[in-house]
Amino acid sequence: MGMDIGGTKCSAVLADENGAVISKLSFPTASCEGPYGVIDRLLSSCRSLMSEKGITPGEVIACGVSCGGPLNSEKGIIMSPPNLPGWDNIPLACAVTHALGVPCKVRNDADACALAEWQFGAGRGCSNMIFLTFGTGMGAGLILGGRLYSGASGTAGEAGHIRLENDGPEGYGKCGSFEGFCSGGGIARLAGMMLDDYDGETTLRGTDFTAKTIAQAARAGDAFAQSVYDRSAQMLGRGLAVLIDILNPERIVIGSVYARSGDLMREKMLEVLSREALAVNLAACEIVPAALGDDIGDYAAIGVAKEYGESIK
Repeated sequence: MGMDIGGTKCSAVLADENGAVISKLSFPTASCEGPYGVIDRLLSSCRSLMSEKGITPGEVIACGVSCGGPLNSEKGIIMSPPNLPGWDNIPLACAVTHALGVPCKVRNDADACALAEWQFGAGRGCSNMIFLTFGTGMGAGLILGGRLYSGASGTAGEAGHIRLENDGPEGYGKCGSFEGFCSGGGIARLAGMMLDDYDGETTLRGTDFTAKTIAQAARAGDAFAQSVYDRSAQMLGRGLAVLIDILNPERIVIGSVYARSGDLMREKMLEVLSREALAVNLAACEIVPAALGDDIGDYAAIGVAKEYGESIK
């Protein structure tokens, strides 16, 4: 069983042991309900899914939860995520286990998505894989030696916090960070900074642009929009070189913005990587877009459940 908890939408999912979705219920996240109101709806959704399929709690191996951090995965506590106001030190794993009688594990969404792509998506077959979110922010989930690596404090993979330039768009509270250059909001901020110094024609001037509209303009031949994606791609290459040289992965799977706009970034990214990364490490690493698309949140929660279920068998 899986629960995907987001700032705008929540889902409860039931899957078989291979990760194939059997049934699913989703609903908008209503912040006015408070954390326990949302949790009650998730629990009710889980009960409905089990009832619909005639499954008892004893037949559910584990429940996995994918949620934005910060959180304490070992204790199953959600600790004030910025997209979930009021969710302050919520003991979610204990609440789920108490209510449903099912063992529960909570993972931050980057780690959960790494598990999903590794088990069901573009990372299948790898022992050493990095998943990069490249969405609203830039986080990483690390699969090292055939298992999820969380680090000493459970916060490994905060790639977005790496500073790539002394100056640049802000991301993760740091100007010039990996997240500042390589995230949806970061690309929009980068375009704003570059536009201040641009004297040419562009369809973006005077508009409320986003990473998506900038990509659309680039594909339509807007030279300025393409230069924005070229700059983001250069920084993506620089950030990837750091990860490749330190962790020596077989595969890097990149989601969201790159999965949608890799055609605008790949050539420049590889150009920088060829200069910055050790040749032997780069030759061993394949860089691919995420494969699970809009369903990745559901598979992320299922992936956490599968990982936890195998650990407690």
